[in-house]
Amino acid sequence: MTTAPVIHNDVEKCVDAIIEKIGKDIKFGMPLGLGKPVHLVNALYKRAKADPSIKLVIATALSLEKPAAAPGLESKFMGPFVERLFGDIPDLEYMVDLRKKALPPNVEVTEFFFKAGAFLKDDKQQQNYICTNYTHAVRELVALGVNAVSQIVAKKEINGVPRYSLSSNPDTSLDLVPILREQEKKGRKIAVIAEVNNNLPFMVNHAEVGEDEFDLILENPVYEYPLFGAPNMAIMPADHMIGFNASTLLRDNGTLQVGIGSLGSALVYSAILRHKNNALYNEIMDDLKLEERFPVISELGGRGTFEKGLYGCSEMMVDGFMHLYKAGILKREVFDNVDIQTLLNEEKITQNVSLSTLDALVEQGVLPTTLRAKDIEFLKQYGIFKRSVDMKGGCLLAGDQTIDPTLEDDNNRALIAEHCLGDKLKGGIVMHGGFFIGPKDFYQDLRDLTPEENEKFCMTSVKYINHLFDHEFGDQKLKVAQRQDARFINSTMMYTLGGAAVSDGLENGKVVSGVGGQYNFVAMAHEIDDARSILNLKSYRTTPSGPKSNIMMSYGHCTIPRHLRDIVVTEYGVADLLSKNDQEVYIELIKISDSRFQDELLSEAKAAGKVAKDYQLPDIYRHNTPEKLLATYNKYKAKGLFDPFPFGCDFTQEELQIGKALKGLKAKTATRSGLLKCMWEAIKINMVPEEFSHLMDRMDMSDPSNFKAKLEQKLLVSELIAQKT
Repeated sequence: MTTAPVIHNDVEKCVDAIIEKIGKDIKFGMPLGLGKPVHLVNALYKRAKADPSIKLVIATALSLEKPAAAPGLESKFMGPFVERLFGDIPDLEYMVDLRKKALPPNVEVTEFFFKAGAFLKDDKQQQNYICTNYTHAVRELVALGVNAVSQIVAKKEINGVPRYSLSSNPDTSLDLVPILREQEKKGRKIAVIAEVNNNLPFMVNHAEVGEDEFDLILENPVYEYPLFGAPNMAIMPADHMIGFNASTLLRDNGTLQVGIGSLGSALVYSAILRHKNNALYNEIMDDLKLEERFPVISELGGRGTFEKGLYGCSEMMVDGFMHLYKAGILKREVFDNVDIQTLLNEEKITQNVSLSTLDALVEQGVLPTTLRAKDIEFLKQYGIFKRSVDMKGGCLLAGDQTIDPTLEDDNNRALIAEHCLGDKLKGGIVMHGGFFIGPKDFYQDLRDLTPEENEKFCMTSVKYINHLFDHEFGDQKLKVAQRQDARFINSTMMYTLGGAAVSDGLENGKVVSGVGGQYNFVAMAHEIDDARSILNLKSYRTTPSGPKSNIMMSYGHCTIPRHLRDIVVTEYGVADLLSKNDQEVYIELIKISDSRFQDELLSEAKAAGKVAKDYQLPDIYRHNTPEKLLATYNKYKAKGLFDPFPFGCDFTQEELQIGKALKGLKAKTATRSGLLKCMWEAIKINMVPEEFSHLMDRMDMSDPSNFKAKLEQKLLVSELIAQKT
């Protein structure tokens, strides 16, 4: 399709145009996360609510919602915070009604990935969930019969021509739209719609498209709203230790995938610590005896700085990648030519161009000894030759200089070196990402990239990133060459001693989040010789009935089957499970489990015949306790390390203090006995100490008007006093 799109400045007229184009049976696809066209989907949803003859299916993933709070103390705390951060961002109205269980019968919402835990109590959404790998999302949308797709885009005029950026979400669009266009050629009615929001960073490379990508464009400044910013989560002590342990597995000149959340941020923090304060980083490694206890670190990782740097290849470009970029770590550039990439990997060339670059390309069979016109274009594309060099009449033209293109002649070589060669290879990419979501300063960092820097970041198809199959942007051989020494790092909730990971759901069938790309990255790690899959895991969780191990004998659901076991990292260490027999796998996992559960786990393993009856766990692995971990954490926190918010915080100092107290209160009141004890302490409070009066003002609790409000005030003050002492 090359017809110019119809541009609308009124969302209702845009909805009219969609219905006119495809009818009232609308299967509306939107990208995961940030890229949803909020105004358009809201107007379309309202239209369906008002007109029962419209049948609307909304197919997407990870519908972003403003944080909700339970009534009472939590609401008083969260209300002003949410208004400050999200007040100017419109709600997804289908999500508001979905939460109220008020979706009309002619509207259905189906997703393939949830915000973690968001729909555990929603039977309808559990039923509508589509279980799939992220790379298969396009397949599922096609199978669903999607006939309209839309997302927000950024717009620029370049040399008077409008250009659009898929920005945060080229992840599925780049593969889905061509399929829909092929269906359209066969007579199917299709609509591809853009909603312009220039708050989006204008990402180039694969994300940049022309106006012919779209049938309809909704463009009006009144519809532009601030981007949904995901606040930085606090990195807790155990998170920091997991991140530190995982950072020891990174290899300079390698590749990194990292997921969202505090564990990903903790890894980024420790990687920067390793690079910026290497002496202190090594002190911590020695203090923890990590290489002694876990030899795999010396085999796979390192403790040095990132002189050559890392390349990011991650389905989600988290804000951590920008922190790595600013720290001078995310700097290994990869190229879309397998021969150039292979020569770089083998260190037969560098990014600095010289005659040896040409010689290596000749030896590789990429270039003949006598250059041809097509060779000149190739060399100019990658910066090996200057853009001004041309070929005419069988000779190289460089300004006024005419040069014979034979590379074996010393005189020709000298002239080529002087007049033709560029300075550095061009077209290098430091980051391939499928989508991004993050805090607001992350979006600003992306907007602030210079044009040259922007070229180094390539938002692209998730099918290109998440597995090795050939793709129009690069075949398997190229992907393997780019992804050398890859560390594909994700998080998991639980892990069985047999080697299976539980990351997306529970054994009762409830979906917590979704498979996403985790399976793809795990499988890909097994297909690349020097790649490893690393799953980060908190060793235990706190429940109302006490702590429970997240490493267990067995579990009735798995996301990653045990035959794809690889590396597991907890706050206590690193378990290398690859190519190990079952006894070794069981023992390696018990070594990194919390010591409160080690005897039970070992007994279960022995009872099942998986570990020899006379095996004794060495004493060096017998001290995995929260108390010892906290002592180590506090030792280095006193030296200025392991800040809970190293990359900024959206909470004020007052809010941090209140939030800590509310978290403590919630934990203490989780049981009936704990609740009664807290209430007993609370009723002893006669007045609010002066030092907490400003906190009561922040919570609008300075002058409670009834018994319930007075009790809530006393409970909060009691906990603030307890935490101070």
